[in-house]
Amino acid sequence: MASSRDRQRKLAREKLDRQMARRAARAKRRRQIQAGVGASVVLALVVVGSVWALGGFDRDPEENRAEPDVCAWTPQNAEGNGDLKDVGTPPTKGLPTSGTRPMTVTTNQGAPITVELDLAGAPCAAASIAHLAGRSFYDNTKCHEITAEGALRCGDPSGSGLGGPTYSFYDENVPDTPSPSPAADQPPAYPKGTVAMIASPPGANSSQFLIFFKDFDPTEPAYSVIGKVTGGLDVVEKVGALETVDNGSGAKVKPKTDVVIQSLTVGEPATTPAVTPAPAPSSPAAAPSATPSDG
Repeated sequence: MASSRDRQRKLAREKLDRQMARRAARAKRRRQIQAGVGASVVLALVVVGSVWALGGFDRDPEENRAEPDVCAWTPQNAEGNGDLKDVGTPPTKGLPTSGTRPMTVTTNQGAPITVELDLAGAPCAAASIAHLAGRSFYDNTKCHEITAEGALRCGDPSGSGLGGPTYSFYDENVPDTPSPSPAADQPPAYPKGTVAMIASPPGANSSQFLIFFKDFDPTEPAYSVIGKVTGGLDVVEKVGALETVDNGSGAKVKPKTDVVIQSLTVGEPATTPAVTPAPAPSSPAAAPSATPSDG
């Protein structure tokens, strides 16, 4: 039978073992916490470094964002078409896309024709015409056709219907196909005074445009509306009434009297002017109060 001293030694050893086990467990736990903290710090440094590399701490992230293109200009081969004229291309970015822009067409047929270009509906057409006007592309050219649809066709220096610059652009603002049973008060797709692009081939717009001198309402609209006449519509109607002759290809659409664009200019973009409220009517002067008489 074990002596009491042996039992005491055994109990002391077991107590020491338990203490050592607890210390070991605490040390292991401490190492786990330190390892976790270290991993978190490393992960945080990786995330911060990635954000910094991607410009996340830039003062103004918008400054580093590429400005999107407003328009795309498709090159045309001048070697395959001698009627094309190389005058460069308009910019693709920073183009106005709201408000209007004035265009003035001065011809040999009377007062200037003024047009309001629609920058919201047809920003690329407006940018193209402004670019070409700035290079005198339209000056001293002829409006070579009076179309069967009731429009004056201009903008081709060659007069062949195939001329233009060495770039083209897509349709922008083509009216919707009308309903099979339109309402009686539904306006035509191209009311009188509409200005629209005409492309050859369709969808490849360049410099040629139409000015309608009467309403035109096709079953399948195909012309991009780019603006409307604001002055000189009577001149357009006068030209529309001119006698036409064969244009050399069997179509009797060429004005017998030359219609020459002497100059075409495009002004600066303008927003819709704010409506200034009318001044309030002044109140009538108050009648002088009666002074009691002395008496």
